[in-house]
Amino acid sequence: MLVDHFDQYFELLPVTDAVARAAVHRLRYAVYCEELRYEEASAFPDGQERDSHDNDALYALLRHRASDRPVACVRLVVDGDQRGRPFPFEQVCAGRLDPAEIDLRTLDRSRCGEISRLAIHQDFRRRRGEWQTPEAVGDADAQSGGQRRYPLLPMSLFLAAAALAMNRGLAQVFVMMEPRLARLLASCGIRFTAVGEVIDYHGLRGPFRITHAALEQGLPPEARALLDAMRHRLR
Repeated sequence: MLVDHFDQYFELLPVTDAVARAAVHRLRYAVYCEELRYEEASAFPDGQERDSHDNDALYALLRHRASDRPVACVRLVVDGDQRGRPFPFEQVCAGRLDPAEIDLRTLDRSRCGEISRLAIHQDFRRRRGEWQTPEAVGDADAQSGGQRRYPLLPMSLFLAAAALAMNRGLAQVFVMMEPRLARLLASCGIRFTAVGEVIDYHGLRGPFRITHAALEQGLPPEARALLDAMRHRLR
């Protein structure tokens, strides 16, 4: 079972206090500032990468059981105080969204979220092509077909974000990601829909969306079992 395979190697931790949140920010600093250099390290002298959306976000953290250290994290940005504040993907994709797929004027932000700041430590991004992406999706994964494969860490992070969203009662979530990651997730039953153009943003990335209904419909039983376990652990 997929949930047993996950539990053999990792533990999903809710981020509910300052200590756990600091662990998330330190991991993001290691990945986004030191390894990939997406952000300027000097802007975070305490070694914790943050941005203006962190106060309106929920988090999940993965601990590697064998080494007893945090190795992956994800956040879900929500409209926490119902101010109607733009999500991160809106700021990056201004003018590049498909009006046939998304109308920002009628978007119910209280029922939406955005998955962002996925980060996996470089020690767990060893395969070909994985050094250049924080989500650890390599060329071999993106091009595989036929028999279903479960790329454990990327899939687990997206399921953890889905668990956060479902526990909060959200109807849909957005994410900026590489098209090859979207294809990889689709092969696992997590089927996102493109809602705008692919742009050059830390590599070629585009805005995608998945609804609660589409996730429920697409997940195979063993992935659904892992999602259900994660929902329980993140309550």
